[in-house]
Amino acid sequence: MLCKKTMAILKKIVIQDFRNIAFQELTFSPNINCISGSNGEGKTNLMDAIWYLSMTKSAFFQSDKFNFRHGCSSFALSGTYSMPSVPDTRISIQVSEKDGKKVRKDDKAYSKLSSHIGQFPIVMVSPADISLVSESGEDRRRFMNAVLSQMDPEYLAAMQQYNRLLFQRNKMLKDQSCDEALLDVFDAKMNEYAELIFAARKAFVKDLLPVVTEYYASLSGKSETVSIAYKSDLENDRLSDILKSCREKDKYLKFTSAGIQRDDLVFEMDGYPIRRCGSQGQQKSFLVSLKFAQYEIMKNDYGYPPILLLDDVFDKLDMNRISNLIGMVAGNEFGQIFITDSNKVRMQGIVDKLTEDRKYLECVRSCFEMFAAVIHRDFSRQFQLLKREHSSSYVTDEAEENGRKGT
Repeated sequence: MLCKKTMAILKKIVIQDFRNIAFQELTFSPNINCISGSNGEGKTNLMDAIWYLSMTKSAFFQSDKFNFRHGCSSFALSGTYSMPSVPDTRISIQVSEKDGKKVRKDDKAYSKLSSHIGQFPIVMVSPADISLVSESGEDRRRFMNAVLSQMDPEYLAAMQQYNRLLFQRNKMLKDQSCDEALLDVFDAKMNEYAELIFAARKAFVKDLLPVVTEYYASLSGKSETVSIAYKSDLENDRLSDILKSCREKDKYLKFTSAGIQRDDLVFEMDGYPIRRCGSQGQQKSFLVSLKFAQYEIMKNDYGYPPILLLDDVFDKLDMNRISNLIGMVAGNEFGQIFITDSNKVRMQGIVDKLTEDRKYLECVRSCFEMFAAVIHRDFSRQFQLLKREHSSSYVTDEAEENGRKGT
């Protein structure tokens, strides 16, 4: 098991038959890695493979059947991580329709997949994050779980036990085999795990809010105020008492209608729901701030920065916000970063300003090749060219917001 204060760097990845990638073996910079290519070529699939090595599942699909390359019934991933003062560590994952999922660390299989979660902390910012604003509470609960499960093994164990009990309780309700005494036992055990989960989520949101507010102010230029509120059935009562009062209702519905599986986060901007009043750029800025705040909290908890995946992060941001984002990355103690962008010139111009320790990869038809960086000695001129190009392609937040208001 990795000890804290030991930052892991992904040195190499080997991918076979994952999504649209037939086979790739790639090495990375310990600092910034930039992946360019047209949409649909496979940039995000590479990011997902890196995520999979840390989390043992896709960032985007609940079922592994969507991760098999077309015509294949298995895939394999392997990552070599370097850490100070210790030998390199190799993580290998094999998934097949026949044999299921096997995860090994230095060729030794884990007895439980959950033992691996949190060993190689990771944060991803991607266009799919929009579901955190626009979709149901399930995505927001998944966000909390992804953060807390990495930092707190007890939280992960409590979630697994709660979900197991919830599944069994719902099965009893559906089958109409409801023994009152047995339901009392289920409710008491679920209450035990729910209290731990509720306390962890409540503390997490309390820590999250000021950091999100700070990042959003830096990114947006303090033009709006954002807030986050945690909603839970457990705010006013114990789960066991709530389930007792809902029992007849649950019997009629044939499922459990209350509990931490209904928890949610409420995101607001200037007192209004972000999903209704925020422009695309404002929503993107909020989501980037949310994930950067997650990164900051995890970095403080681990004592070192997680791996950061920035997938298509510059899209739908005007140049002022891109400039502020650059400043945020450059001004903080970030660790290993992976960035994708369909605009190679824009990304190279931005990253060359940050560091000379970077690696550029270009993806064409799911194949990745390194290309040489062009040093922009006059970056201010390059940035102005990018700004004019960007302004002609995208509507600024201000113009979009004025269009919404009809001004």
